[in-house]
Amino acid sequence: MTGTAIVAGGSIGGLFAANALRAKGWDVRLYERSPVELAGRGAGIVTHDKLIAALETVGASTRDIGVALEDRVAFAKDGSVAHRIHLPQIVTSWDRMYQVLRRNFPDDRHHLGRSVEKFTQTADGVRVDFAEGGSAEADLLVGADGFRSNVRAQMLPDVVPQFSGYVVWRALVSEADFPDDLRDSVFPHFGFFLPRGNQIIAYPIAGPDNDLRPGHRRYNFVWYSRVAEAELAQMLTDADGVRHSLTIPPPKVRDDLLAAMFADAERDLAEPFVRILDKSERPFFTPIYDHHSPIMGQGRVALSGDAACVARPHVGMGVTKAAEDAVTLAECVTEHGVIDGLAAYSEIRVPASMKAHQLARDLGKQIFEAGEEGSNTDGRSHPAWEWAMKTTAVYPED
Repeated sequence: MTGTAIVAGGSIGGLFAANALRAKGWDVRLYERSPVELAGRGAGIVTHDKLIAALETVGASTRDIGVALEDRVAFAKDGSVAHRIHLPQIVTSWDRMYQVLRRNFPDDRHHLGRSVEKFTQTADGVRVDFAEGGSAEADLLVGADGFRSNVRAQMLPDVVPQFSGYVVWRALVSEADFPDDLRDSVFPHFGFFLPRGNQIIAYPIAGPDNDLRPGHRRYNFVWYSRVAEAELAQMLTDADGVRHSLTIPPPKVRDDLLAAMFADAERDLAEPFVRILDKSERPFFTPIYDHHSPIMGQGRVALSGDAACVARPHVGMGVTKAAEDAVTLAECVTEHGVIDGLAAYSEIRVPASMKAHQLARDLGKQIFEAGEEGSNTDGRSHPAWEWAMKTTAVYPED
């Protein structure tokens, strides 16, 4: 069976859902709240075999998808190597993943500046009302509108993102600006710093426009740092005194917060990462939240990607989870019809999402339990270093 579908949300999760349904023969319309194309986000993404398979399933290109890495290296505070393991992996960027999915979806079915505000189900279909006015109808609605999903808020009002107790600072460094003496020892690897109380992971990704030429790539810097909930409120307030909800746009992060972050880095981080951070573009932070939906289908409405479940980024599963949601959803509703298909989809994907959700929480917990108070400040004696290095951003097998 095929039919008509509306996808709410045009980020990577929404594009995966739209492409997966279209590949099965569905007539799909995608609505994104942003008035402009979502582009220019340089965040790193770790790929998995199942992500590559999902791209192929929906008909998107996997050519030149990212940078191939061989080793994972944990550095001590003085910059020496504390631990090393061999773990080949391909890392890519948000930009590249968005690009290949967007190119695969037709422009005339992709609508910007349209935010799905609410939905109404009937016996024969589902109607969505847009915040900007107007409505649309279809056989199926897919809520892929992110962790602040309007669709989830109506379907499951009690499922709200919960703050984890820490934030992630992110930054990008051009390979051309990378410290010369660190090019061979740091840049080519999936890097770690594993002291008590915070954690860094960092790795190379393509440069702008998916430029994979040596010398033109970028280095993706990710630093998890504890923040009290009361402190978070003032961090989410910009220089104009505006208090942002849940997260803050990168350009709005105050200069005094950046200055304090750089001072903390100088005091606490491994020497190579301090020097790398000094060469970065303007850093920004994102609070870490998580939530998990007990169902992912109700009647004619589905949840997919971050709208359904946010697993903390330690597992590197956000995009892969969204891809598997999309492929499973399209298969289930095509094979069983909308109502029965969404029940089957939920039965499959809820436990799978919970597995990633729980592993991410476990990985986050170990950051702040990496030894007794005052110990392991140099990052050498993390009690679970091997587990952390082998599990972070690795697909959890059964």
